[in-house]
Amino acid sequence: MNPTPITRRDFVRATSVLATAPLSAGLLSTAQAADARTPAAPAPKQAPPRLPKTAYPHPLLTPADKFEDVSRGNPKPHTLTGDALVQARLTPETWRLQITADPTVDEIVKLPASITRPLTLADGTALDLAALMELGKKHGVKFIKAMQCLNIATPLGQGLWEGVPLREVLRLCGRMSNVRRIYYWGFHNNDPKQRFQSSLSYTAAMETPPGELPAFLAYRLNGAPIPLERGGPVRMVIPWSHGFKSIKWLQQIVLTNDFKANDTYAIANNDPESHLKTAAYLDEVGGKIPVGRTVLVSGLVISGWSGLKRVEYWVRAGSDKPGELSEDDPAWQSARWAECRLDDAPADWGHVFPDGVSPREVLGFDPKTGQPATWPLRYSMISWSASLSGLAPGKYEVRARAVDLNGYAQPEPRPMLKTGRNAIQVRRFEVG
Repeated sequence: MNPTPITRRDFVRATSVLATAPLSAGLLSTAQAADARTPAAPAPKQAPPRLPKTAYPHPLLTPADKFEDVSRGNPKPHTLTGDALVQARLTPETWRLQITADPTVDEIVKLPASITRPLTLADGTALDLAALMELGKKHGVKFIKAMQCLNIATPLGQGLWEGVPLREVLRLCGRMSNVRRIYYWGFHNNDPKQRFQSSLSYTAAMETPPGELPAFLAYRLNGAPIPLERGGPVRMVIPWSHGFKSIKWLQQIVLTNDFKANDTYAIANNDPESHLKTAAYLDEVGGKIPVGRTVLVSGLVISGWSGLKRVEYWVRAGSDKPGELSEDDPAWQSARWAECRLDDAPADWGHVFPDGVSPREVLGFDPKTGQPATWPLRYSMISWSASLSGLAPGKYEVRARAVDLNGYAQPEPRPMLKTGRNAIQVRRFEVG
């Protein structure tokens, strides 16, 4: 099995179909992905070349209507219409954001949080969309971020998000006292049982290290207003986290002296401070491939909190009754991982970004050259690919994993499901 160049003709003639079907099929459990306990194998000197750009099934920016949807609520807020939408304050004209302080004290929280200028509906000071966008003229940010759910094994999509850092919005409230955490939630039919909420520490909201991306309130996706289905008119976006932190239909922020996370996901036995994982995902490998034909494998990889060094694949013989590898199966120890080819950064970002958006104004890009400071960008996802040739007739299994900048191979360093699903995926195919 040797890496070989792929021509456009090879790709068109190849019988391995790179489908856009859901990536959840054929997954291994995290416990079964125990190969991460084995040091990442050295990458070969020459990696298989990438597929032709025209053949990639994954655009760098996901159209707004192509994101996977995990909306909650009954009815789901984005299905409201007419007067119900107006009453819910989910139109650009009626959207409002309240920011208040939590007066609660108890045996542990001795002092209540306070702010000098609360923003409320009652006194007519709640923030509207026009005021938020006016703030964006001075403090606005843009960056590319992949959305991924904590407990779903398929990336939800990737967009160019635009909005205002949370810290700039909170500064509208004047002096703060005894604030340790930021609680926030969106519209959920005015039913407390349907509320989906999340939180950040005060430090995470207010202090952004150089080179890091800030928590922010987004009002544009791919250069257009955020559609209702994607959480518009305004949603929270937390670059370094899974999607449960990026609350849709944002309407309430409460500053509290409580040190505990209030996240709905925490209540459901998840880690509320988990970070976006560095992880590879496999496309389907379809059909029965004739002997002598190149088998093309591809997928997506997210560069998470720990960055991305490379993507690797492992092909091994399958069986008539394919089973999952147990965590102590010796096959993991003898696995031969080979490096995949990562998609290059676009030579011309004008074909990627919406009209009027320059890469020089996007966080993560050099403001002088307009080139990405790192590739892939932090918290983004790109395509990877490999070509397999010389396979004898038979059944096969192919797996893929990411290796982060620390040298940890997926699913390490935190393989627990409650900190983010990060299992190694498998696809099965037959030659002959």
